[in-house]
Amino acid sequence: MKNRILSTMQRIGKSFMLPIAILPIAGLLQGIAIALTNQSMIEAYQLESVLGEGTLIYSFMLILKNVASAIFDDLPLIFAAGVSLGMAKKEKGVAVLSAVIAFFVMHTTINSMLMIDGQLLSDGTVSSDVIQGTITSICGIQTLEMGAFGGILVGLGVSFLHNRYYKIEFPDVFSFFGGTRFVPIISTLVFIIVGIIMFYIWPIIQNSIYSLGHFITGTGYIGTFIFGIIKRCLVPFGLHHLFYLPFWQTAVGGTMVVDGTIVQGAQNIFFAQLASPNTVQFSVEATRFMTGKYAFMMAGLPGAAYAMYKCAKPEKRKLVGGLLFSAALTTFLTGITEPIEFTFLFVAPALYLLHCVFAGLSFLLMHIFNICIGTTFSCGLIDFTLYGILQGAAKTNWPRLIPIFIIYALGYYFIFKFLILHFNLATPGRNDDEEVKLYTKED
Repeated sequence: MKNRILSTMQRIGKSFMLPIAILPIAGLLQGIAIALTNQSMIEAYQLESVLGEGTLIYSFMLILKNVASAIFDDLPLIFAAGVSLGMAKKEKGVAVLSAVIAFFVMHTTINSMLMIDGQLLSDGTVSSDVIQGTITSICGIQTLEMGAFGGILVGLGVSFLHNRYYKIEFPDVFSFFGGTRFVPIISTLVFIIVGIIMFYIWPIIQNSIYSLGHFITGTGYIGTFIFGIIKRCLVPFGLHHLFYLPFWQTAVGGTMVVDGTIVQGAQNIFFAQLASPNTVQFSVEATRFMTGKYAFMMAGLPGAAYAMYKCAKPEKRKLVGGLLFSAALTTFLTGITEPIEFTFLFVAPALYLLHCVFAGLSFLLMHIFNICIGTTFSCGLIDFTLYGILQGAAKTNWPRLIPIFIIYALGYYFIFKFLILHFNLATPGRNDDEEVKLYTKED
């Protein structure tokens, strides 16, 4: 039984690798495009003639941003298809089609329930009573924000139904509906029920997370540490946006008078100070909700990627190296971490929990050492240069981050390597299967 459970978990982990393989390039495109089309950055450095709206570079960056955003926005659907493909034993095409159908069925059901409940109005707008960030649009369907978890739920559920029923036989009069034709039918019926259940369960989780914000704001260093841990823990469930946006965009993240104007929200405060000629140093009370990401994104996770590469079997290193290098580069340059986090999240969740603690520690260190670097949407080299180095040490204390970078890179590398080898964790390239071929150019 233990071996069966372990085998199943490994299959689940491997099934996540196909959708993960597309993330590095999407992340790289999105990070660069968002940085180069950010209006605040363009105005701050007077680059309107080169990067301003209407220029050739701006138009091309806009295309790249939209393409990458389409991949990230529809990542739940990609996971639904990819997981069902990886978990199906036979007739994999049927499983993928059924998963896509079930995905739309589940979210359409949730959409209908939201309209019945009055959270979505007849004109398609969201009721003012709904907490910002709890409802999103996926493939044009307004539904609850469930992130990648929603796609994984569909992928696992449909693959279970598929493996159980794709050979089912009915009496002659109903024989047309037997076999593989029955899989999308049963998947549709089951995920109508799942959609109704999630409509009632998911908001409870969302509201609990939102309530944590008020506790964190008033607890100083401890709150900063907790903020970093929780934000990272919520990434796989797509709930991190709901958690941090109130800190960035509302009074939950602080209120400050900048040049005679009252500004609310940590990110809004930072950009108001960025535009102000009177700013001597950026507010650490605002940036404590942003700066903490730099250490583990630019240094820690690349160190973890190198550890996984070194722990791969020698004959597999060339195959996994492309995946890990591109994921590490994406994280370092743009701060988009899903490509590398998802690489070990599903096959070695204990490593991810440790990573969450390190993330919380990073936020705490930034707060303690008064390092004040803001961000647009994530914390890679691009934002570090624009909002750290180019702003000067006096405003940001960015040189204090360099020794922390070194500690995080080495710490992640040695700790990840030790744990992977000691507990024989199934990170990429450590199994005898050929799943790593998913990352080669030939495939």
